Amino acid sequence: MDTHTETTPTIDLAPAARQVAALLDGIDEQQLDDPTPCPDYAVRELLAHVVELSTAFRDAARKDFGPTTDTPPGTKRPVLGDGWREALPPLLDELVTAWRDPAARQGMTRAGNVDLPGEVALMVALDELVIHGWDLARSTGQKFEGDEASLRIALDMLTPGDGKPRADSIFGPPVPVPADAPLVDRAIAMSGRRPDWKPGD
Repeated sequence: MDTHTETTPTIDLAPAARQVAALLDGIDEQQLDDPTPCPDYAVRELLAHVVELSTAFRDAARKDFGPTTDTPPGTKRPVLGDGWREALPPLLDELVTAWRDPAARQGMTRAGNVDLPGEVALMVALDELVIHGWDLARSTGQKFEGDEASLRIALDMLTPGDGKPRADSIFGPPVPVPADAPLVDRAIAMSGRRPDWKPGD
């Protein structure tokens, strides 16, 4: 019997995806030009980025390679299309479903024009949903209800190993927080964001 297979927890994107979807109705059109913790993005660009990353990682799960998986991040400024409020929830559902297929986690895949193991791509997708879900909530005055399992995975992924500085990435340097800070604050701080960030900072 392969006990490792039975005891290894399966990463599910559903809780993080549901959190992002739940935020959409709380975003007012007048907030689309408001700032976010991502310095180069207003709320509209952040939403467009979530659409793009959801599409890219859905296609990465399906091994459906093309422009959505082969375009490096930052190549162009994301543009928010019409109907985003209705289009994003089913796209998030497709993302969740795609990664529930065991074949998605097997072998190599590609996202952001980077080849990486399927299991790693899944963790990156989860981290993106968690961090940008928090970004959207903070930017639009909403509460972030991150689930413990997703937050722990995001924190583990963002934490440098062996005490070494984190390699260059899309995230800034970790922000110091107390060791007993809430889990969500520790994960957000490790992504280079201030947990107490608010619009106008």
